[in-house]
Amino acid sequence: MGILEGKNILVAGVTMNTSIGYRVAEIAQREGATVLVSNFGRALSLTRRIIKRLDPEPVLLEVDVTNDEHLAGLADQVREHVDHLDGVVHSIAFANPETALGGKFLTTPADDVKTAIHVSAYSLASLTMACRPLMSSGGSVVGLTFDARQSWPTYDWMGVAKAALESTSRYLARYLGPDGIRCNVVAAGPLSTIAKKAIPGAETFDDIWAERAPLGWDPKDLDPTARAVVALLSDWFPATTGEMVHVDGGLHSTGA
Repeated sequence: MGILEGKNILVAGVTMNTSIGYRVAEIAQREGATVLVSNFGRALSLTRRIIKRLDPEPVLLEVDVTNDEHLAGLADQVREHVDHLDGVVHSIAFANPETALGGKFLTTPADDVKTAIHVSAYSLASLTMACRPLMSSGGSVVGLTFDARQSWPTYDWMGVAKAALESTSRYLARYLGPDGIRCNVVAAGPLSTIAKKAIPGAETFDDIWAERAPLGWDPKDLDPTARAVVALLSDWFPATTGEMVHVDGGLHSTGA
């Protein structure tokens, strides 16, 4: 019996089979969960093709986390397939690579900053609240971050957005704890995902991790990060909330 046996999990933000969300969905299914996935717009067709590799093929929902109508209708969409959710995975982030990343921090327009924070941080709260009616018996919300307690080269306003995401998770943990809903984030090292490829100069992260991670680091191996997410979705962390779990080969614990 898997650690998610009988649980219903929504993984929001699955685009490619190289995404963390996809690997989470795959492992969650293996551990017994009924998985639903979401995406929106032009990416929806990519998701539809890629989830055919999963067995069973998950239900695909269209959810734009910046669209109030989509969020308002999400619970009803989910109820067409399952009667509740036990977990939600937030695998969503965006910042304009032309203006908000790659060393352009000092000149990024305010509207692009607002977009980055809305999509990458506020959506953790809005998505969670859209799913809250489906989690009347409690559950687990897990977000994904790149440890934003310090600055990183080229990461710029996405780093600020991730800092907001991490703080949002802590406040959700505070306010939803009485409902039995836990909220945590997993801080992964640099992984070879479509999101990383969108960051100008992101290859410098591989060099940093190759030199400094005590356990070593394979940027192509999504399993350690996905397993941590699945563990947090399970009942094995019943009293853990507001936490940031590092899956980075131990780099966060080292100095220069």
